[in-house]
Amino acid sequence: MTDATTRSAVTSSSQGSLRALLPYWQVTFASFLGWFLDAFDQTTLMFTLPDIAHDFGCTIADLGAVLMGQSIGRAVGNTGWGWLADRYGRKPAFMLGVIWFAVFSALTGLSHHFYVLMAVQFMFGIGFGGEWTASAALLMESVPAWTRPMASALMMSGYEVGYFVAAGVQALILPHYGWRVLFFIGLAPAALALFIRIGVPESPVWLRNREARLARGRKEHAPPQLRPKFRLTGAAFQAIAFMSFLEFQKAAIYTYYPTILRGSHHLTQQAVFWPVTLYCIGSFGGKVFCGWLAERFGEVRVMLSALVVVMLTIWPFLSAPTWNMLLIAAFVMGGAASGIFALVPHYLAQRFPSDTRSFGMGLGYALGSIGQGMAQKFVPMFGPTALTLPLSAEIFVLGTSLVTGAIALIRPKELPGEHMEGDETAS
Repeated sequence: MTDATTRSAVTSSSQGSLRALLPYWQVTFASFLGWFLDAFDQTTLMFTLPDIAHDFGCTIADLGAVLMGQSIGRAVGNTGWGWLADRYGRKPAFMLGVIWFAVFSALTGLSHHFYVLMAVQFMFGIGFGGEWTASAALLMESVPAWTRPMASALMMSGYEVGYFVAAGVQALILPHYGWRVLFFIGLAPAALALFIRIGVPESPVWLRNREARLARGRKEHAPPQLRPKFRLTGAAFQAIAFMSFLEFQKAAIYTYYPTILRGSHHLTQQAVFWPVTLYCIGSFGGKVFCGWLAERFGEVRVMLSALVVVMLTIWPFLSAPTWNMLLIAAFVMGGAASGIFALVPHYLAQRFPSDTRSFGMGLGYALGSIGQGMAQKFVPMFGPTALTLPLSAEIFVLGTSLVTGAIALIRPKELPGEHMEGDETAS
């Protein structure tokens, strides 16, 4: 499908992308639900940091090392699962990632020592990163070409829904039953693997590539090359750099948000629910809205606009002197900061060929996870008190937003996945 034809189809169907995704609801829903469950389990840790620090006799800065360990695990999972998904299929890698992170979420609730918690969260991170890598590639290769920005937005909006549910559950359970029970709930996502096994088909692009490799092997009377060679092109390097700074920025925005609300603004666990809820509502709406805008104006313009809003909103988001301003900023920040992430799967998928797409997307997210881990360690390191923690986060957000925007402006000479294999049949 040509660019002109694609633009015409998008323009003439202002609300048609959601309808066009209906035949692909299983893979879209599974990808959304996987990210929803990931978010529930990960953000549960954020909500319980003060309680874990109290029980373990350590500081929030000490727990930054646990978050860093989780991020390193994500990097391992992103790349390892990317290789698995390219070689053995997107679907089995997706299923394995879901089961993996569910098990280690539950084991977090059984941790009674700081270093055990760090090890368990490292293992949790492996499944957390692996699930995203496999599901994102599966979704992008399964839906029609012109609906991919919206499909990407719907998948990524699962994080905000998971964040919202985690906020509600912690408000109900944490004051009465303690933080460990929240992590035991994290075992429930394993049931998603059954739905993936029964209801979600394998990527047609991956199946076609596998058949092509097998056919070449038969023709050349040689074993098929089941392990494609990854190339670090300019587009791939851009994807990696973009994700590294974007993940750092996002982690500086929201990792310590519940802690700041409880420490700097002196909110109760129940009161924290309201700004977090507005953040999640804004995030969900922002992701869908940014996906809609990207279909019309291009993802780079939308990303840059969202980055500007983030920079203008970060101070009231973390340091607003009034309750109403805090709530408004939470809603706006959710829409802008999360809206950028709505476009990440499509942005990354364009920068890698189909043979190594899952590994490439995983590598981009993997090194981005390291950026996230650095933010989780540096923000409390440079802001060790309740007064300085918001200021530290604000400075890091402003700096990394500028760098992220500069990287997004670069246009590589070649985008290997701009016209993804299978676009003609998918459209």
